[in-house]
Amino acid sequence: MSILVYIEQAEGAIKKTSLEAVSYARALADNEGTGVTAVAMGSIENSQLAKVGAAGADKVLHVNNERLNAGIIQAHASAVAQAYKKVEAKTLILAKSSLGDAVAARLAIKLNAGLVSNVTDLPDTSSGYKVKRSIYTGKAFAETSISTEHKILAVKKNAVDLKTDGVEAEVELFEVALSEDDFSAKITSTDQATGDVLLPEADIVVSGGRGMKGPENWNLIEDLAKSLGAATGCSKPVSDIGWRPHHEHVGQTGVKVAPTLYIAIGISGAIQHLAGVNSSKYIVVINKDADAPFFKAADYGIVGDAFEVLPKLTEAVKALK
Repeated sequence: MSILVYIEQAEGAIKKTSLEAVSYARALADNEGTGVTAVAMGSIENSQLAKVGAAGADKVLHVNNERLNAGIIQAHASAVAQAYKKVEAKTLILAKSSLGDAVAARLAIKLNAGLVSNVTDLPDTSSGYKVKRSIYTGKAFAETSISTEHKILAVKKNAVDLKTDGVEAEVELFEVALSEDDFSAKITSTDQATGDVLLPEADIVVSGGRGMKGPENWNLIEDLAKSLGAATGCSKPVSDIGWRPHHEHVGQTGVKVAPTLYIAIGISGAIQHLAGVNSSKYIVVINKDADAPFFKAADYGIVGDAFEVLPKLTEAVKALK
């Protein structure tokens, strides 16, 4: 018997959020005295699969099927269900994501399992099985009880410290039986985000708002982001008026992020934007308006003109490196 972890990948690279899910499973398995098996699908090199072992998995089931490179929800759910039964698991761990949410919902039905999403801590089993999760876009926490034999936990991004000192995991090719019905949904086109660091996976995000005054000044945002190895984002008004592409829009109706560090420059801090970033571990706000609402949510703030602050901040980061 083993805890199973569903691994997501993009273009052959395993997502950091999935590795965090593996580390969460490792901690849970150590408490329960069991092992951790991961299931990864699609075309993935062994060098990438090795990261799963470093994160805490004992074994990786690799479903090496090119048709699974794309995130076809039904096919992934069927494959994971077969892996779950193979390892005689009672618990499935995965990262909370757009794909993970959809796969988890289908697996809850297939496995007759209780599902808790946005998990932030290990279960409390002192009296039943209670799981702490984030609610109200990170403003509060709730304890949810699961009474079913089978359990699915979707772990919130950055809620777990990523383990990197695990042993090399055994990799086993795993054949699954998939029907054409599993591939009945078709992905006809994909709007691929661009950039050196993609926003949903970024550990550091640098965002700009209308305080940047125009797209011609965005090089200041990009220079700081490049020096930090960060992704770039923007507020909704900035994407609405066409200064930046819509896939960079961070907020309640855009991309919700949970990086270790979020730097907001020239953004007032409307509640819709805050809802998309308040799961960040640290928030730094740079704004010349000392009364900007964003300062109330910030861990650190700089009251100053972005056009003066950013070049100095970028140079300071480069000097430290």
